Amino acid sequence: MKVAVLGLGTMGAPMAANLIRQGFEVTVYNRSAGKADELVAMGARATQSPQEAALNQEIVLTMVSDDQSIEAVYYGEQGLLNSVREGMIVIDSSTISPSLVKRVTADVEARGGTFLDAPVTGSKPAAIAGTLVFMVGGPQEALHKAMPAFEAMGGRIVHVGPNGSGSITKLAHNAIVGINNAALAEGFSMVARAGVDPAAFLEVVRNGSAGSKAAELKGEKIIEGNFDNQFSLKLMLKDLKLASRLTEDMQSPSPMLDAAKSLFQMGQTAGYGEEDLCSVVKMYEQWIGQPIGKSK
Repeated sequence: MKVAVLGLGTMGAPMAANLIRQGFEVTVYNRSAGKADELVAMGARATQSPQEAALNQEIVLTMVSDDQSIEAVYYGEQGLLNSVREGMIVIDSSTISPSLVKRVTADVEARGGTFLDAPVTGSKPAAIAGTLVFMVGGPQEALHKAMPAFEAMGGRIVHVGPNGSGSITKLAHNAIVGINNAALAEGFSMVARAGVDPAAFLEVVRNGSAGSKAAELKGEKIIEGNFDNQFSLKLMLKDLKLASRLTEDMQSPSPMLDAAKSLFQMGQTAGYGEEDLCSVVKMYEQWIGQPIGKSK
């Protein structure tokens, strides 16, 4: 099966690598060409534009950062839509707005292709391990045809409904992720300020009713003062803003989402946008006047 992967960042590069390892014929494109070198060494073919990458492919997968990047990749002068043909399956695994999903779906279908909005959760470690969770919106028949590619990259593939459902599910999911990480940071600040050992606190949290993926994945990073990027604070803020816009459009109250969005905005303004999302804890460290764990 011929698959093109467009976007070779934190997530896209390991996803493409797993496709290559599973025997797919992989073509890649990235705006910064050097990011393709390692994949080319593994057997991928590098191209100079989204249009060239998508030409004569069975599946085209995009994994970029935001709505603006999707606009450029799909609708630019050499955008991939120029190469969409009858029977092609186009998959986007980025986190983008439901309104853009609706537009892309219509434009892919107008050219004879099928679109699946299939964002992921699991961040960089899961992308490397091939254990991502895909939440897929779109026709089940197209999902069935593309399933071998999904299974090469993910450990669980969940069909959540028609086109747009994947995007909405991801925004609701990431709202919870943002809220949970804010709650973990606040809990850490309480015990640190009171002189309680943060490591002992984390052990209790992980084994108690406050346990969460945030505690599991980010607790040790916070204690070690390790904010190496697995999923950046600025991307979390982008997702929280998209989720907030969705709740406004639906006139659905979201007080916890609003609080988390404000906290992550503070982190972005303070200069932590390129660090891991758990660096939001640094706001609490400023407020209590001491580090939570080891200072770096």
